[in-house]
Amino acid sequence: MSTQTHTAAGPAAPARAQAASHHGRLDAVGYLICLGGIVRRELLRFFNQKERFFSALVRPLVWLFIFAAGFRNTLGVSIEPPYQTYVLYEVYVVPGLAVMIQLFNGMQSSLSMVYDREVGSMKVLLTSPYPRWTLLLAKLIAGVTVSVVQAYAFLAVAWFWETDIPPMGYLAALPAFVASGLMLGAIGLLLSSMVRQLENFASVMNFVIFPMFFASSALYPLWRIRESSETLYWICECNPFTHAVQLVRFALYGQFEPIACAVVLGTTLAFFTLAVIAYDPGRGIMARRGGPAGDNS
Repeated sequence: MSTQTHTAAGPAAPARAQAASHHGRLDAVGYLICLGGIVRRELLRFFNQKERFFSALVRPLVWLFIFAAGFRNTLGVSIEPPYQTYVLYEVYVVPGLAVMIQLFNGMQSSLSMVYDREVGSMKVLLTSPYPRWTLLLAKLIAGVTVSVVQAYAFLAVAWFWETDIPPMGYLAALPAFVASGLMLGAIGLLLSSMVRQLENFASVMNFVIFPMFFASSALYPLWRIRESSETLYWICECNPFTHAVQLVRFALYGQFEPIACAVVLGTTLAFFTLAVIAYDPGRGIMARRGGPAGDNS
C-alpha cells in the first residue's frame, strides 16, 4: 500500500514543484503583468480625475488662443526648417505647447511618485522582488502613456485653428512624443528621488519647469534669441527641452531631426540611469534616508 502511495505521489510532486518554481520565478510574463498593472493604475487615476485632464489643456490653449493672437503680427516666423514658407505665430508654437503638456505631466507624475513612495503603492512595489529599474521604467511608461493622450487631445483642439499640420504628421509624431515623454519623465523621476517631503516639490518644479520651458525654442525661434543675446542662445541650445520640441516639430511635418533625436535619447538614458541609482537603497539617495519611505527617526 505504501509503495502504491509513493508511486502515485511520485510523478505529482515534481509537477507541483515545477509549477511553484514557475510562479515564483520573475520571468517575462511576470514583468509584463507588473508593467500592465502600473500602467493600468496610472490610466485609471488619470481618467477618474477629469479635472486633471482639462487643467492640462487649459494652459496651452490659453497661450494659443490669447497670447498667439496678440503676437501674430509681432512674432511672425520666417522661412526655416521644417517650414516651407512663412508661418503665423500660432502655427509655430503648437509643437512647443504640445511638448509643454508633457513637461508638466512628467513633473506631475513625479509629484505622485513622491507621495506613492512614502505612503502609497510604490512603497510596497519598491520592496518587491522585481528589479527596481523595471518598476521605475513601468512608472515612466505609464506617465508617458498619459502625456501622449493629453498631447494629442491638445492637437485635436488646435486643429480647428488651422495649424497647417499635414494629416500624416500626426502619426509620424507619435514616436517623437514617446521619446520626449520618456526624457521629461526620466528628469522628473530623478527630481522625485531628491525630494523628501511633498510640500517641497512645488518649489523644485518652479525652478525646473519654467526655466526649461522659456529658455527653449518652444515659444520663439532660436535665431531671434541669438539676435538679442548670444549667451541666452547657447543656454537654449544646451537645454534638452529645446531638442524635444524640435524633434516633435520636425516629426509633425514628416521630417527627422537626427541631432535632436540623439540629444533626447541620450538625455533619457542618462537621467533614467541616475534615477535608478538614486532609488537604489544600497548606494543612492534612498540609502542616505534609510529606504524608500525615508528616515523617520
